[in-house]
Parts: sequence; C-alpha cells; structure tokens
Amino acid sequence: MRKRTTGLLALAATAALTFTACSSAEPGGPAADPSEDGGGTSKTIKVGVKYDQPGLGLQDGPNHTGFDVDVATYVVGKLGYTPDQIQWVESPSAQRETMLQTGQVDIIFATYSITDARKEIVDFAGPYFIAGQDLLVSQDNTDITGPDALEGKNLCSVTGSTSAQKIKDSYSAGVNLLERPGYAECVTALVAGQVDAVTTDDIILAGLAATDANKGKVKVVGAPFTEERYGIGLPKGSTETCEKVNEAVKEMIDDGTWEQLIEKNTAGTGYTPNAAENPPTPDACS
Repeated sequence: MRKRTTGLLALAATAALTFTACSSAEPGGPAADPSEDGGGTSKTIKVGVKYDQPGLGLQDGPNHTGFDVDVATYVVGKLGYTPDQIQWVESPSAQRETMLQTGQVDIIFATYSITDARKEIVDFAGPYFIAGQDLLVSQDNTDITGPDALEGKNLCSVTGSTSAQKIKDSYSAGVNLLERPGYAECVTALVAGQVDAVTTDDIILAGLAATDANKGKVKVVGAPFTEERYGIGLPKGSTETCEKVNEAVKEMIDDGTWEQLIEKNTAGTGYTPNAAENPPTPDACS
C-alpha cells in the first residue's frame, strides 16, 4: 500500500486545537475540551465504543479490546491523544445519537452504520469498514453456504434485531427463527447444536468466532448479502474535525495498519473482508 505522509505534521499540530476549540469554531462540534487534573496539563477525549462485542469492542475489567477500539486508538492518536488520555465510554446502539448531542462522548467507534436518517442528527467520518450480513455455522458444516440454504433450519439472532427476519422474508421462508438476548448466547446455542446458524454483520460474527471459547468450533460462511458502512460518529457541525479524522483513516489504510488490525482481531476464524469493498474510501465531509 502507498504510504501517505503529506499533512501528518500539520494534523498532529492542529489536532488538539480542533477538539478543544470546536465548541466555538464549529457549533455543535465535539465537546472534548481538555480536562485538567491537579497538574493542570492533562487532556482527555471521551471515545464511545461497545463493551459487549468480542473482536470489536469488549470490556474486560479495565481493558478494552477489539477492532473498533484499535481503530479508535490509532485515529485519536493522530489527533494528538495518547492511549492514557482516552476515556472509554459505553455507547449502546440506541443511545449513540443522544450521547453525541449531549456531550457524553466526543467521538464514537461502535459498529455505527452510516445512514441518511442518522446523518440528519450527527456527522460521520469514514467509513473505515464495510460489513455485510453473513452467517456463522459449525466448523464442520458444509451444507449452509448462504441465506438461501436455511429452509427448515434453526437460525438465531438477538431480540429486536431484523437480521433473521430479513432472511425469512427474502431468502428462506421456511427457516425457523430463534431469539436470544445477545449474540454470545446465540453462539452458545450454535455450539450446543440447538441452532444451525447465527446471523448478523460478518465482522461481528468473526469477532465471536475468534474468542478462546469458540475458536475452532465455528466459522463465518463468507457470503455477505447486505452492506453496512461503519462510520465514526461526531456531533453535528464537525466538518473540520471530520476532515482530520478522515485523513487519519486514510493513513491507517495506506500504512498497512488497517489490515494488521483486521488480522489481529479475527485470526483463526477464516474470515476475510469483502475484497470488493474493503478497505474503504472515506466519504467527503460536508
């Protein structure tokens, strides 16, 4: 990959200013004013991530791991923040817009799909990944090759998700749908033979498959049939910050870090991102 070096010094030099001054330069922009400790010199940035998605955003005691966490660490590092200046904040899907609007977070990396409806409320940098709905099956399963191979099979997804219903409506009308509170419970049911497949975004499935408990027992089918463009959420009106974040995303892709982070968080699952879409090209900020 071709390395991008132009503008890095300017990016690093202006990053802190962008986050600390955008409340006046960019109305509604990130509210990441440096918070001072007793010494009066420390600054922090509140980064929203998931706490319950293995391989993407997972909290384990004081530690946070996963692809989204690693991408966030890289990107805000380019904006002038060291890892110890990051304040991780749990950002459930239903609360992400509100958290950005109210300043509970300054920036969000949390499998946050870019949609027109959401862009009316918040700004997005990226995308930094293109996911697709896929299936997780037992390691030795050779019968289920896609969503149209689920007639008479038991399919698990989480309560409130539309993923399984989409398969029933468009691909396999005879599939039996089962719901569990979370994807970890779906995978437990899969390993126990209670269901034949689990469905959600492919990289979420790969993260689940990469855990020590599931490694070698399940696999991602690798036939995505939807497109989800994961973006980086910012408060509305954050155009200048968005441009700097996009530059950091491009740098991450061009210097090879993006590929390394995918491999790190999905190793042993057989997962490969959709080559036709990944790595992505960030959209223009507006």
